[in-house]
Amino acid sequence: MIRTIIRFSAENKYLVLFVTVILLFVSYFSVKNIAMDALPDMSDTQVIIYSKWDRSPDIIEDQVTYPIVTSLLGAPKVKSVRGFSDFGYSFVYVIFEDGTDLYWARSRVNEFLSQLQSNLPKDVTLNLGPDATGVGWIFQYVLVDETGKMDLSELRSLQDFKLKYLFTSVPGVSEVASIGGFRKQYQIQIDPLKLQIYGIDMDTVIDRVRESNDEVGARLLEIGGAEFMIRVKGYAKSIEDLERVSIGSDPNGTPIFLYNIAKVITGPNLRRGVGDYNGMGDRVSGIVVMRHGENALRVIEDVKLKMESIQSSLPEGVKIIPVYDRSILIQKTIRLLKEKLLEEMIVVSIIILIFLWHIPSAIVPILTIPIAVLLSFIPMYLADIGSNLMSLAGIALSIGVLVDGAIVEVENAYKKLEEWESGGRIGDFHVVRLEALLEVGPSVFYSLLIIAVAFLPIFTLVDQEGRLFRPLALSKNLTMAIAAILAITLDPAFRMMFTRMDPIVGFTPSINKILTSVFVGKYLPEEKHPISKRLFHFYEPVVKKVLEYPRRTVFCAFVLVFLTLPVFFKIGTEFLPPLNEGSILYMPTTLPGLSIGEAERILNLMDAKLKEFPEVESVYGKAGRAETSTDPSPLSMFEVIINLKPESEWREGMSKEKLLEEMNLSLDFPGFTNAWTQPIRARIDMLSTGIRTPIGIKVQGENSEEIQKLGIAIEETLKNEPGVRSVFAERTSSGYYLDINIKRELAAKYGLTIDGIQKTILSALGGETISTSIEKRERYSIQIRYPREYRDNLERIMKVLIPIRSGAHIPLSSVATVEFVTGAAMIRDENGFLTGYVYLDTSETDLLGFVSKMKKIVELNIKIPKGIFLEWSGQYENIIRVRDRMKIVLPITLVLICLLLYWSTGSMMKAMIVLTAVPFSLIGAIWLIYFLGYQVSIAVWVGMIALLGLDAETGVFMLMYLDLSFEKHKRENEVMTIPVLKQAIMEGAVQRIRPKMMTVMSGFIGLLPIMWASGSGADLMKRIAAPMVGGLGTSFVMELAVYPAIYLLWKQRTIISK
Repeated sequence: MIRTIIRFSAENKYLVLFVTVILLFVSYFSVKNIAMDALPDMSDTQVIIYSKWDRSPDIIEDQVTYPIVTSLLGAPKVKSVRGFSDFGYSFVYVIFEDGTDLYWARSRVNEFLSQLQSNLPKDVTLNLGPDATGVGWIFQYVLVDETGKMDLSELRSLQDFKLKYLFTSVPGVSEVASIGGFRKQYQIQIDPLKLQIYGIDMDTVIDRVRESNDEVGARLLEIGGAEFMIRVKGYAKSIEDLERVSIGSDPNGTPIFLYNIAKVITGPNLRRGVGDYNGMGDRVSGIVVMRHGENALRVIEDVKLKMESIQSSLPEGVKIIPVYDRSILIQKTIRLLKEKLLEEMIVVSIIILIFLWHIPSAIVPILTIPIAVLLSFIPMYLADIGSNLMSLAGIALSIGVLVDGAIVEVENAYKKLEEWESGGRIGDFHVVRLEALLEVGPSVFYSLLIIAVAFLPIFTLVDQEGRLFRPLALSKNLTMAIAAILAITLDPAFRMMFTRMDPIVGFTPSINKILTSVFVGKYLPEEKHPISKRLFHFYEPVVKKVLEYPRRTVFCAFVLVFLTLPVFFKIGTEFLPPLNEGSILYMPTTLPGLSIGEAERILNLMDAKLKEFPEVESVYGKAGRAETSTDPSPLSMFEVIINLKPESEWREGMSKEKLLEEMNLSLDFPGFTNAWTQPIRARIDMLSTGIRTPIGIKVQGENSEEIQKLGIAIEETLKNEPGVRSVFAERTSSGYYLDINIKRELAAKYGLTIDGIQKTILSALGGETISTSIEKRERYSIQIRYPREYRDNLERIMKVLIPIRSGAHIPLSSVATVEFVTGAAMIRDENGFLTGYVYLDTSETDLLGFVSKMKKIVELNIKIPKGIFLEWSGQYENIIRVRDRMKIVLPITLVLICLLLYWSTGSMMKAMIVLTAVPFSLIGAIWLIYFLGYQVSIAVWVGMIALLGLDAETGVFMLMYLDLSFEKHKRENEVMTIPVLKQAIMEGAVQRIRPKMMTVMSGFIGLLPIMWASGSGADLMKRIAAPMVGGLGTSFVMELAVYPAIYLLWKQRTIISK
């Protein structure tokens, strides 16, 4: 079939070319419209349930979070359920299995919630989070008023009621979250003494305010042939409107207004988050959250266009300043890959020109490179594979290999045409050229197919690593599949078009000479070829020596393989290599109980210190949470985005690692534990495992105090160990509480219920939102509570007035006791178990070895109570999963390659000879990784898998030339003897060294631009390319020396037996 396709393509070259041109136009459309991002979306399919209820964490956990978590554990395709209870909020993260459709998952969660709603407290606000995750935080900005005319509450209103809706309307934006500044609130400060004087209870005041803030319609009225819609105005839109709310009347009939018993002011709403920009104090900020699966670059560009269009309509002096822009990383990454792709194309083209030394022949593989690359975008676009670091890296890794088929085909045609010309031009050269293509076409097709098949096991990877490397495997396989198709369609058509045997005449002699050199060329025998002559000089003596001592050669080769194995076990392990995002995320953590004011003060100091570093462009920090369900951060957790200047502007000798060390030493705040990561990396880690540091320990059980005690013990044990940069155990039971214990007997004496007392305390002390002021497009809450002077110490709290049935008031102390206690500041719940996290950050690169040491230390020094268990998580969890997966994947890959080799060669012995290249390649791969100081990561494993395909391809070509020479000598000699066999091997190995060298060098040197790359994404690409570069080098050298020896030992057994 392959030969039929080649023949058809060669005979219908213009049809093949026409179809190719049409496909190139389609590929241009695909390139222009393909989604672009820095990395593939590595986030799990996740649905967030976000509940709001002004209660303490323990109450929310018992009545909201725990019932939701346990009810969803049995939902279909649910992998895990994480709950988080903080003051006033409950977050439940439902993580689904890989491949689950997000909107299917959301509908399933909705079904469960609809059944659960009736079992939750009636005033709990239950919402489904956006169709996005924390990884969707693609753009952040701050509002700055350069005139100073607008205060923080006015800027926050501008953000909440104008900018938020404008940016949310941009296609692809799921939501815009606000943080920083003050949300305006109408605060009714009730004077309890005046309530007592007028004999009014708090419930009456609340009801009157609610009844005095509404507008209704009274249908229609027809007057004079016109229709009038009736409105009854009643919105409270100002302090004056609220002050004039009628509460009732005194015994004399004099009306009692709200201003008689309370003071109405505007103030800030309760804040659970604060922001800071460059250490200049609190700033209003917005976070643009992208919808799951959208084109990140396009969404950011649309947001920027919207920003430019509204800038002129903003109040005078107000500017929108970006503080985090992922499009910068995307453009840097895409630019780097485009540069490397271009460099690889140029380098490979030069290699082809030098080795072929024949321009017409070189044109075919040189044109194949850009055509194959462009055509690969068509299936990528159709398969919804975005253009990102991994998908483009897959193409980049294929550049040097995808032309191997074209190289072998044109070189074989070159060889046959040279023999035809030197043999007296007997017959039609078109037939000779076609026969040459048919001779190697099937082997070329299968060798390229083997490279594609070798990558199939990558599709078995799951979770983060699967989502990260699947686009690379897809793009590489698609590119190689297209290259294989081009090798039997376009390449034969091109070769038939560009082959001329007679010199060009009709112009001046000089022009004729130039045109002949370009379009005809000179066909030189191997002995006279300038490249072949030099290669023969070095390689021929080697093959003679090898054929003289074949067994010693094979033995020495395998000794080298075994000597390399100990080096492999010295190499450390990591999950993913560092990805330079161009920004740093600084995440310090402190003990619970930090007030919003203190958090703002410390955040301001941290940002100011960071801004002093000359390498820093800007700093934006936040403490606590933004108003989005994708951010469950408590006030004790800070997140500071540090945008760096280009490295050319850094101090001399400064590196990112040194900069992090200096920053870590500079930001030594008492009570804070530092952690350093990067924005995307941190959000992916937190999403997949819940842990924001590279390593974490989950302490799970049923008693939060025991969990905290064990976590602190682990922290104390590990904090001084070598390699530990920081360790911090969450204080799950270190929150501060004011407990009001109602005495039921005394409450019954006054005819009071528990609920009645609780309602009074809720509105008097905590403050209750009782209504909303509607002012055109803006909405502001109305809150009622006692003034600060009536609730700022224990003695005054005891005097809070409780109304009784007689209309009198009694102090709270008459029915309750009040005390300060400690309790849960926040509560984590994973799959129904209470959980505490221990965050562990390390300066070591060998994460697996580091965790093994830490686990032994914990086991030796800490006794774990019954009912509590530890789970080591973070990137460590991923490393273990990848290692176990590779134990299955690598053998499967070898079996697949072996089966395909057997299918293409028809001989198991030939398949095994080809596979001997695998151990030979491991020598260079392992040693290069070791010398470069890399760790064994999933990226290195992917490079190893890619190397298996390259090994098979080079082995197939080596064996093909030996077989062709063997069959030729077999035809020419009646009896095949050992000397004839050696002569055949010598000719197949030495005479064909140039095409073999050309295919390997195009792959080897084609990867070198990646190895010297720097910038965003370069570290990840280097880890993939390193084993391929090192392995190709040693594999080819060993194959050149060992294959002739193995082939001799195999064939001479057959000759001797005959």
